[in-house]
Parts: sequence; C-alpha cells; structure tokens
Amino acid sequence: MRAIAVSTFRSDPSLVEVPKPEPGPGEVRIRIEYASVNPHDWQLTDGTLDGLAPQTFPLVVGADYAGRVDMIGSGDNRFRVGDHVFGRSGGPAAGAGTYCDYVCVPQDSAIALVPRGLDSRIAAALPSAGMAAAQILEAVELRGHESLLVVGAAGGVGSCLTQLAKARDVRVIAAVRGNERSRMGSLGAAATIDVTEGPAADAIRAACPDGIDALADLASASPEAFAAHAEALRPGAIALSTRAVAAAARLPGRVRGIDFRLDPSPVLLDVLAAGAADGILRVPVDIELPLEKAPQALDRNRTGGARGKTVIVLRDHGHR
Repeated sequence: MRAIAVSTFRSDPSLVEVPKPEPGPGEVRIRIEYASVNPHDWQLTDGTLDGLAPQTFPLVVGADYAGRVDMIGSGDNRFRVGDHVFGRSGGPAAGAGTYCDYVCVPQDSAIALVPRGLDSRIAAALPSAGMAAAQILEAVELRGHESLLVVGAAGGVGSCLTQLAKARDVRVIAAVRGNERSRMGSLGAAATIDVTEGPAADAIRAACPDGIDALADLASASPEAFAAHAEALRPGAIALSTRAVAAAARLPGRVRGIDFRLDPSPVLLDVLAAGAADGILRVPVDIELPLEKAPQALDRNRTGGARGKTVIVLRDHGHR
C-alpha cells in the first residue's frame, strides 16, 4: 500500500510502498478515506521520541483519520466491517501512522463511529484538534466570564479552542500571524492580534488592560517566547504550553506553568462529533491535498502557514 514515511528521524518524508497491515486480536483494519495534518506529525519525524520509545522504519506519518472498517481481528470487537469510523491512531510511536491506505488500530482506542450528518473530511480533521481543545480548556480552569489568550489561534486546535471557550462565555484574545480578524471573530474571538504587526505585548495589554486570566500557547517553541506571553497574565493564572516549554520557562510570580499532553478518549470523540454534526462546533478545513502532496503539507504546517486544518485525501485512490 502507499504511505508517507521517513527512513530515519530527521529525514524527509516521502511516498513509499509498505505492506498492508493485518489486524491482530481486538483490532480493526480501516481503509482510510481522509487523514489530517497536525504539528505532532512533523514533530515526530523531527525526532521528539528518538530514544524514548522503540521505533520501526520506515515510519509512517500521521495520527488522525476517517474511513471504513475493512477487516476485524480475532476476539471481541465493538465494530463491524463497513462501519464508518474516525479517530486518532497511536501514531508512529506505535507503528500505525495514517498517511497511508490502511491502518490497524485497537478497537478500544480513540476510535468512534462517524455520526449521521458529519462529513468524513470534517471527521478526519476533528480528533487531535478537537480533543486537545476540549482538554486544554479544562486544564486552564476557566469557568466563564474570564479571559484566555490563545497564541497560534489560527490553526486547528486554536480554531476549536476559540469556539469552545466562547461557548463557556470566556473572552478569547487570539494571537495569530497575518490578518485573521474576520475569521477568528466568526469563531468567537473577542479580539485578534496580528503578531507580525508589532510587539504583541502592547496589543495584548490594549485588549485586556486588567490582565489575562489564562494562556494557551500553541506555537512558542522556546521557553523565552512562552514566558514573554505569560507576562500578560494576572497573578495566580495558568500558562499552558503544547510545545513542552513551560517547565523550563521563567514565569512571572504566582503564574503556574503546565506542559499539556493529550489524553485521547473515544467518549470525548463522540461528544465532539455530535457537536460538529449539529453545527455547534465548526472545524475549518483550509486545504485538501492528495497523499503525494503530504510532505509539502507538513512543511506548510511547520512554518505556521496553516489556517484551520489540512486534510489529506485518500478515497477513490483505486489501491487495494
């Protein structure tokens, strides 16, 4: 089958042929129709797990998917052949990337049925971004009528987080690159700051002169940049990083740093999918690309060029 994989960490992803996987006991094999791009994908190819977990190369990239159950492994299983499903695989660390024609995943992992009325493209774009957004909102402990600074708000996680926070009456300050005021406003942001226009700190203070109640930094790759954004926080606030830089950051007094880690859940997938199917949660799809263009999509995501989600199209590919 076709797959986008790397031969070693820090090598360039490319289109290769690999054996079609066979489902083990308690697993399902899924014929993938769509996969979606997440920062986690290129971070893994850059070697974030190098030496931390055993790896087998070529390493197939990707985690999120939507497709049809194609084969059932032995033992009890809650799915049937033909079921329309979506979810998040264990990713390359478990040898089950999703930029490929087929993937095998445990039936008790983060996998759920696609509800009626939810498009497969949206289902594929939802798992990592939607689950991360929901869990980030819980981690920063905001309950309403408070303020949240979201750095890197234009991507998939930021777009979902903005909507979920707005639904909880949280005032979202969206820090983005470029003119995204109209789009972020349509998702519920109270104010949008273009960090390319000048010092972000000045614009943040102007938007919230009394200080910010929490920070969700989805973009800063250094402790110094993360700490700079945390300067806008009130004493006792939470500063959360999805780039694992909070622990090393020198934060203002009484600001608590958190390095966020996603905890995938099939129950949470069901809740998010129902919201997306009902139109309560919008998952903006920025662009669709064929499988062979996935390396370019990873580069675009790495440089911060994505607006919403990038979806990789595999349906109607004609491969078996």
